[in-house]
Amino acid sequence: MRSSAIARRYAKALILIGKEDGQAETYREELETIVGLLNKEQMLEQAVCNPLYNTSSRRNVLLAVIEKLELSKVINSFVLLLFDKGRINFLRDVFSYYSVLADELKGVVKANLTTATELTDETLEQIRNSLSTMTGKDVSLETKQDASLIGGIVTRIGDIVLDGSIKTQLQNMRESLKRGESV
Repeated sequence: MRSSAIARRYAKALILIGKEDGQAETYREELETIVGLLNKEQMLEQAVCNPLYNTSSRRNVLLAVIEKLELSKVINSFVLLLFDKGRINFLRDVFSYYSVLADELKGVVKANLTTATELTDETLEQIRNSLSTMTGKDVSLETKQDASLIGGIVTRIGDIVLDGSIKTQLQNMRESLKRGESV
C-alpha cells in the first residue's frame, strides 16, 4: 500500500474522533507541535524513527517526548499507535492530510495563488472574496510570485486550476496557429 494511502487512512480515522469529541482543531495543533519538533530536532527524529535502534528504546524516547509535550490522551494514543504499527515515519503525511480534513470540517479551503508580480492586500482580498463566493467556503490564500507567467494569475484550489496567465494564453495562441486555426 502506498504511503499516501496509509497516511490518509490514519488522518481520516483521527478526524472522525476529533469530529465526534469536538477536538479536531486541538488535535491539529498537537500534531503540528510533534511534527514541528521532529523537523527541528533531527537527532530526535533519528532516535524515534530509525529502525536500526532498538524498538523498545525508540518507544521509550517517544513516550518521554509526548509526556513532556503534555498532549491530549487521544494524540498520545494515536502517536503510539503509529509507532507500534511501524507507521511513525508517516507522521508528517498524516499531519498534512489531517490539516486538509480539519479545514474542510471548518468549511475552509486552501487556495494557492501564483502571480507574475506582487499584488496589493486589497487585490488579494478581492480575489479571496471571489473564490469564497465561487466555492461557497472560506478561502485561505497562499501566494507566491513567478515572473515567468509574464502577467495574470494562476489559482489552484484542490484539483481545480484557474489559469489566467499571459504565458498560458500565448502558448494556447501558438498551438492554435500551429493547427491552422484563426485566433
